[in-house]
Amino acid sequence: MKENRGLMSANKDSSIPAGLTRRKMLQSAVGAIAAAAFPTERLRMARALPLQESRKQPAAGRADLTGQLARYMVDARHRVLPPNVALEAKHHILDTLGAMVSGSRLKPGEMAIAYVRAQGGVPESSVIGTNLKTSAVNAALANAMCGHANETDDVELITKTHPGCSSVAAALAMAEREGRSGTELLGAVVLGYDVCCRFLMALGPDLVRGTHRSAEGVGSTFSAVGAAASLARLEETGMRYALSYAAQQVSGLWSWTQDQEHVEKAFDFSGMGARNGVTAATMAQAGFTGVPDVFDCEHNVLEALSSQPHPGEIVAGLGSRFWIAETSIKTYSVGYPIQSAVDAFLTLRRENALRVDNVEHILVRLPADGAGIVDNSSMPDVNCQYIIALALVDGAVSFVNSHSYERMADPQIRAVKQRVQLIADRKLVDPGAPRSAMVEATLKDGRTVSHFTRFPPGTKENPLNTEGVNAKVRDLMEPVLGAERTATLIERVNRLEEVRDVRELRPLFTL
Repeated sequence: MKENRGLMSANKDSSIPAGLTRRKMLQSAVGAIAAAAFPTERLRMARALPLQESRKQPAAGRADLTGQLARYMVDARHRVLPPNVALEAKHHILDTLGAMVSGSRLKPGEMAIAYVRAQGGVPESSVIGTNLKTSAVNAALANAMCGHANETDDVELITKTHPGCSSVAAALAMAEREGRSGTELLGAVVLGYDVCCRFLMALGPDLVRGTHRSAEGVGSTFSAVGAAASLARLEETGMRYALSYAAQQVSGLWSWTQDQEHVEKAFDFSGMGARNGVTAATMAQAGFTGVPDVFDCEHNVLEALSSQPHPGEIVAGLGSRFWIAETSIKTYSVGYPIQSAVDAFLTLRRENALRVDNVEHILVRLPADGAGIVDNSSMPDVNCQYIIALALVDGAVSFVNSHSYERMADPQIRAVKQRVQLIADRKLVDPGAPRSAMVEATLKDGRTVSHFTRFPPGTKENPLNTEGVNAKVRDLMEPVLGAERTATLIERVNRLEEVRDVRELRPLFTL
């Protein structure tokens, strides 16, 4: 006891440096003994502090990918887009608005609207197709789910992402919240596509799907944060933090294929990411601090989400390769693996006068990596056999019928559907044409006719022109907005650079 009291009193001695406790004295003594006894341990201890410090910032000579991307995101606000990229951006914004407006009247959209209406929120941004104004985060969630409620939104074929429904939803919510111009909206959407697709390329799209994750869900948060952070006008540090907050929220499982009603799929592909991206951007805008180098630091997001990351893809071709110009616009309101099949079959029907009474059998061959997604899916717009049967009976694939559970259950359609066979063909797996289709029809007179569509309309190899996009969007919007407002909105989006404040468009897409 006396020895203990002596030690306790020694801690109070003025000769002991301030802050030196008994525990610290013992730790120092143990460390000294260990260092004397084991030279290698002494060397490790000497290096410990510099090693820890080096992990806080990128090492000298390291690429600092986060910084390169963050600086580009800042500079992109002031760059003039190449004319072809600006045109593509207007096409994709208009196409996505069409998906949102039409999707606001389908179950996924209706549920999202009811959900955010119940949440309330500061009236910053509009929910399309309604009279509702709510927070930018809530509006982005609802509009994004509307945008993927109906399989009319765009798709990037290399990464298998759907950048438009999350990027445009996030950009529209932030542009309205901040009162930004049409030109800024254009640039922000282009940036969203770039950040999304580069992130997937850095992870490796096949590696993402190979680990039971959804490329669509994983990419959507980054498409949204790219667009939202641009419109928040963040500087480099804020961009770095926004990217880190986005990375922490990245999710997406391939289990969406088991969804029965397209509701969770709309959240997984777009609503979740749009919400996450706007949250990340507005938190950084509000002064939240965080990790400044999420693509470079120890335990970085690329290493966490990929077993074989390609980090350089984050910045490859920045400013010269624009992913929005490589993203496909759907001609038909069906899942993308079916686009080429519909095009091929309608070509056969038109050229050979195919009818229900003269067709014996229809064989559809799709690339093996896409066929399983659309093989007798419970969702009509993602069911290849149903869509081809519909095309044979009707001679077309309308928006209404492609989403109709009632039509899919129709006895005539069910009977014709039995004639349609789908084969997952590994020979069609081609990175250069990832969503082709071969369709072969056997007629009752014994003849066989076939057609191969390598690139369906709307791809970069077979693009839609402005009038083609306008026509598609007109059909989607008019039942909700009416002919006059639809025509005006199409015209304004096609001249988006002239819009001084995106809020000017609000009366055209709300009720």
